[in-house]
Amino acid sequence: MQNMFQIHRQTYTRHPQIKLYIKFKAVEAVAVQNDIDVNDDIAAVYEGMNSDSEENFEATYETGDEDEDGDVGVEAAAENVVVHPSSSQPMGVPPFMRELDLDAMHAPEFPEYANIGIADPEDGEFRIGMEYSSRKSVVAAIRSFTISRGVDYDVYESEPHTFYTKCKMYGRGCDWLIRASLIRKKGCWEICRYNGRHTCMIGMISQDHSKLDSDTVAEAIRPLVETDPSMKVKSIIVEVHSRFNYTISYRKAWLAKQTSVAKVFGDWEESYQALPWWLSVMVEKIPGSVVQIETRLLYNGNEEAQGVKILHRVFWSFNPCIRAFRHCKPLVQVDGTHLYGKYKGTLLVAVAQDGNQNIVPIAFALVEGETVDAWHFFLRNLRTYVVRKDGVGMISDRHESIRAAVNRSGGDWQPPRAWWMFCIRHIGSNFLRAFKVPHLQKLVVNIGYSRTVEEYNINYKRLEERGEAYARWCDAIGLRHWVLAFDEGHQWGHMTTNLVECINSVLKGAHELFTRKSAETHERKRAGFTYSAFAQQRIEASMQQDGNIVCTALIDEMRCLRCAK
Repeated sequence: MQNMFQIHRQTYTRHPQIKLYIKFKAVEAVAVQNDIDVNDDIAAVYEGMNSDSEENFEATYETGDEDEDGDVGVEAAAENVVVHPSSSQPMGVPPFMRELDLDAMHAPEFPEYANIGIADPEDGEFRIGMEYSSRKSVVAAIRSFTISRGVDYDVYESEPHTFYTKCKMYGRGCDWLIRASLIRKKGCWEICRYNGRHTCMIGMISQDHSKLDSDTVAEAIRPLVETDPSMKVKSIIVEVHSRFNYTISYRKAWLAKQTSVAKVFGDWEESYQALPWWLSVMVEKIPGSVVQIETRLLYNGNEEAQGVKILHRVFWSFNPCIRAFRHCKPLVQVDGTHLYGKYKGTLLVAVAQDGNQNIVPIAFALVEGETVDAWHFFLRNLRTYVVRKDGVGMISDRHESIRAAVNRSGGDWQPPRAWWMFCIRHIGSNFLRAFKVPHLQKLVVNIGYSRTVEEYNINYKRLEERGEAYARWCDAIGLRHWVLAFDEGHQWGHMTTNLVECINSVLKGAHELFTRKSAETHERKRAGFTYSAFAQQRIEASMQQDGNIVCTALIDEMRCLRCAK
């Protein structure tokens, strides 16, 4: 494309116009890609996205904290697609993906016009002859100028090759106007007419500005959204006020965020359609990774929609995660996080901890919610592909869906293959919710932290003296599920699900997690170390604490005494 346009610029006088024909070819990804043929007009669905219509906003989107969506016109069931960890998919990766220039993605479309068309730095006014790379950049410059001056304009002519506006007070004390046109010979837009400064009242708009629409705000906050897609709407309002000195409505800020997210990461429908292909590419590029997808059929009335399937659940684990768990403590923590996008659901995550006490995310799943079937789907795949060793511990909250899924596991998550234990913080919260006695909550937590049977008996008796119902409530949990003295060491000193609950902050840096940790480990091995830095520090601290005691010398002395006898 670059070469083609370069030739066009060199031969512009002989060939002032070129036409570009593009042929799209559908490619089916092997084993993971589902055939999806969506004929809906996505643009029509999102037509109201960029408008400031209160009705469109309220009718199309919900701003509450609902945890679940109803399923309408959908039949559960259906299709499992498994990518086994021992094989990679024979799908060819398009050549352009091997040579992506990420910096070029954000480069100006026409570099030669990248730094022109900015208002005069001395007085901020336009000048006749200023050049712009496109019609869009002209309109954006005029909008920005108008917003910063606190004035407004009406559009008198808006054609593919001309943009002509006048001040709203034109003819009533202000003669401000501006006209820009496409200059074909130069291949750029140019300011052809400009009457100079506004002579109307400056700053007449005090609260919001008609030209500060959601599209303009979306473009302004795009760098922030790229850095933090979860940016709060209230933060957007504050950012707009600090930049433009206007306070926009919550609705406009929300719409701007959705628009910006769609421009940066793609819209919802496109993202869902790309997900199976993206997962297949992941398996191709990281052999040994695991993906399992479950889809559901879509019905229009009583008829099945041909060629369209709905994502129901997806489980995945990266090969580095699978390999890393072999060197972690035999303990996993699992938890679910609600998703609040257009299509709600739950992200299930399993994490472990390595020898340096780093959090290692080992498996993920997108599911419909914390249902029994969803947890069974996640735990089954976690056990099949990632946590293959026996004698492993699992810590979670006491959600009934997890309990039912564990009971359905066929012994995969029950002794002697695994030990299921509860987060002590959740137990404390459950006790407080059940009895409303805050002064006893700490005592219940202390029972869980009891390291010996004697310590447990003392704490348990103190609770029983304050009420037999409290003790019976604790008895129903089961000692080995939450008390250190009875866990046979399977909790490894972990009493909460804090590791998995902080995974959101960990995942923000996950794009470089594996590369960075791999480099650190290899560097440590090259330096001649056998143990992790954390383990080495514990060993050295213990040696200093023990003084000059040398175990090998003591053993040799005992051998000599045995021989003498």
